[in-house]
Amino acid sequence: MAANGVVADEREVQKDYWMEHSLDLTVEAMMLDSKAADLDKEERPEVLSLLPPYEGKSILELGAGIGRFTGELAQKAGHVIALDFIESVIKKNESINGHYKNAKFLCADVTSPDLKFSEGSLDLIFSNWLLMYLSDKEIENLAERMVKWLKVGGYIFFRESCFHQSGDCKRKHNPTHYREPRFYTKVFKECHATDTSGNSFELSLVSCKCIGAYVRNKRNQNQICWIWQKVSSDNDRGFQRFLDTVQYKCSGILRYERVFGEGFVSTGGIETTKEFVGKLDLKPGQKVLDVGCGIGGGDFYMAEKFDVHVVGIDLSINMISFALERAIGMNCSVEFEVADCTKKTYPDNSFDVIYSRDTILHIQDKPALFRSFYKWLKPGGKVLISDYCKNAGTPSSEFAEYIEQRGYDLHDVEAYGQILSDAGFDEVIAEDRTEQFLQVLQRELNEVEKDKDAFVSSFSQEDYDDILGGWKAKLIRSSSGEQRWGLFIAKKN
Repeated sequence: MAANGVVADEREVQKDYWMEHSLDLTVEAMMLDSKAADLDKEERPEVLSLLPPYEGKSILELGAGIGRFTGELAQKAGHVIALDFIESVIKKNESINGHYKNAKFLCADVTSPDLKFSEGSLDLIFSNWLLMYLSDKEIENLAERMVKWLKVGGYIFFRESCFHQSGDCKRKHNPTHYREPRFYTKVFKECHATDTSGNSFELSLVSCKCIGAYVRNKRNQNQICWIWQKVSSDNDRGFQRFLDTVQYKCSGILRYERVFGEGFVSTGGIETTKEFVGKLDLKPGQKVLDVGCGIGGGDFYMAEKFDVHVVGIDLSINMISFALERAIGMNCSVEFEVADCTKKTYPDNSFDVIYSRDTILHIQDKPALFRSFYKWLKPGGKVLISDYCKNAGTPSSEFAEYIEQRGYDLHDVEAYGQILSDAGFDEVIAEDRTEQFLQVLQRELNEVEKDKDAFVSSFSQEDYDDILGGWKAKLIRSSSGEQRWGLFIAKKN
């Protein structure tokens, strides 16, 4: 009974809060920000551009408010159900958007057990600022119900304020839950549903990213959205799962960072970053894409030092979770996204620089990726890549086994440069940096050994042994000439 009382109290508190902020039914009141009208012009098209195709689809909009998105969705959708728990708000929405004959307006609380939709009836469930007004348990319950309501292959989109408030509206009290993004990721990732035939379904993360309008206008990375797709539980999403549960599990990332330095999970940390970024001739206002951004150290460095806008993408959910957490309070123009660079698309001529550190070794079809890079770069733009390479010739059985076990696609330095040339790039520089790699590895190894007690105390003896073994093996492979390290710089003329 007490638990139910707590939930009831939570709903009353949230209802009172929104009754108070719904007296003035304007976009400023709904967004709790005095600059809402300007933000809305930039932010609303951005949010809509992130949605999967919804022409002719069945959409449920939860927490629809006065209809900032309802009308936009109704223009293309087959059917939209706009739902909000404040009656005056949903009536205002209906007065604005009621002329859309494919829209239905419903006053209801998303947490109510009476709220029911047929299983497998919806193509898209959309919410913009809703879950932060629910308790943890309410979110878990709602997520389970949403999976059931969705068709197989259907999508959930939600956007929340994380970490802290964004709007400048004064509030007597603020019951909003400003959670860490990893909470939402975990809840939805662990969602499962079973249909009447016993088939099991779960949610696959399509994207998780900052809302760029807030990064550009407020230097604020706390506005984060997620897109999930309902898939059969036997679908294979092996590589992302491998990254997040094996190679880049949270403890693994933190121990790599301990070796490479704060903010970094790539060779040489800040030292090599400063050297390589120095070759890019960055200018204020330029736009940089970092492919395989890790936990964001290089992105923060570029944005703070050169006043550029950086878009960091990484396939590892854990990496981006750390990057978002590190971004809070940085006050720099960096946005992060969980994304697969082989599936991601950007408009042609979007970036001045594409930067990637020790990441593209994971990509099997490098020619296709480099052709994409070429299209995404502006004329005169540069690409800079550091990556693991191999010696020309047949690798030893041990090295071949290591490459296969990691799923790497390695080339010799000259061949790697040729792939860039074949993709259309000019002025290709392909440098063998293996000697530098060896020096950096040895220095990092010495630091770990010197810091053994503190390292073991922070992690474990097993972690210490793993790092030592890994670094020594890399030193042996690189000293023998089998494993190489390449630096590649090229230009789009």
